[in-house]
Amino acid sequence: MPHADRNLLVLNCGSSSIKFACISADTLQTLCHGQLEDRGPETTQYRYYPTTARTDEVSGHLTAHRIEDKLQHLFSFLKERQPALNLYAIGHRVVQGGERFHTPTRLEATTLSHLEGLTPLAPLHNPLNIAGIRQAMLAFPTLPQVAVFDTAFHHSLPPHAWRYAVPESWYRDQGVRRYGFHGISHAFVTQHAAHLLQKPLANCRFISLHLGNGASVAAIKDGHCIDTSMGMTPLEGLVMGTRSGDIDPAIVTHMMRSTQASAEAIVHDLNHNSGLLGLCGASDMRDILTRADNGDTAANLALAVYTHRIRKYIGAYLAETGPLDALIFTGGIGENASQIRERICAHLDHLGILCDPDRNRHPYAHHLRIDHATSKTAILVIRTQEETEIARQTATCLGLG
Repeated sequence: MPHADRNLLVLNCGSSSIKFACISADTLQTLCHGQLEDRGPETTQYRYYPTTARTDEVSGHLTAHRIEDKLQHLFSFLKERQPALNLYAIGHRVVQGGERFHTPTRLEATTLSHLEGLTPLAPLHNPLNIAGIRQAMLAFPTLPQVAVFDTAFHHSLPPHAWRYAVPESWYRDQGVRRYGFHGISHAFVTQHAAHLLQKPLANCRFISLHLGNGASVAAIKDGHCIDTSMGMTPLEGLVMGTRSGDIDPAIVTHMMRSTQASAEAIVHDLNHNSGLLGLCGASDMRDILTRADNGDTAANLALAVYTHRIRKYIGAYLAETGPLDALIFTGGIGENASQIRERICAHLDHLGILCDPDRNRHPYAHHLRIDHATSKTAILVIRTQEETEIARQTATCLGLG
């Protein structure tokens, strides 16, 4: 089949944005990309880049609140360029695959029905992912559609890592277990790290830090994920932009009794009003770092709590992986905040992890190695490319590889 007929549309429908990219199934090169992002209750900003050059931006605003309206605008834009794009298939990011879906899966009516049954496990994410799938099926009814799952990368966790110490009926009847998230990102950066180190992934041991507004850690041993910080939902684990991460679960009932608030209200606060925002009133790491540089006490405390939690996870996962081939930083904060990387690596030299300050501050495009010459462990900064990973898995599912 000619190269021009093997281009994939990758669709990532989130709570406040829709990202897309058209990627060659043969070369995994991005042909065009863009996103629609909420800028108010009824206003959506769109930015389309019809070529790889960001100077060719097509942007503007539209009045849209429903995801269906936003997708119709996006698909109209793409259909105008369909002859040039020659789309062969569509790959969708789906956050929660449960125990049933742990490989990229061709989407049919029965598959969608099973996905809808997983909504209680991801009520904020899966309905949006499914809405994107349904709209894409209407807009491009002849194209194969594939779901790529954020939880799939963590399917290799051993039972002792994914099982919670709760009544067995909770797991059996309600699906209470650790699923993990950010798997598409962790999959991409660990494969890229193995390539950079010129070592087979199956022989590699990594700790991967995906640090953005949401954040998670994954422990990789012999190429497989053996533990991860997020749990049944993305609330567990690290301190994040607005999420608390690990807390004593009895805090929920304590706050319900003390404030007469509902369980839903408390969990909402833990997801949306906690984390860095709860500690210092800001969730944007750039603002927090600026305030900390100016001596802001709350900002410095927030940074200390944030990096302390990450170091705890690194230490815990090192006990499981053994000596590492690399510590990997990715995600918006992991890729761009050199001060955070330096703070995290501070005092880890006794574990064989030593950051080079000069390398750490060096600008880069796609990846950067920041370990000191005396470090026993490589420290890599890798720009995650989730859309590329979704395209790769979609191509594999359809036998295009």
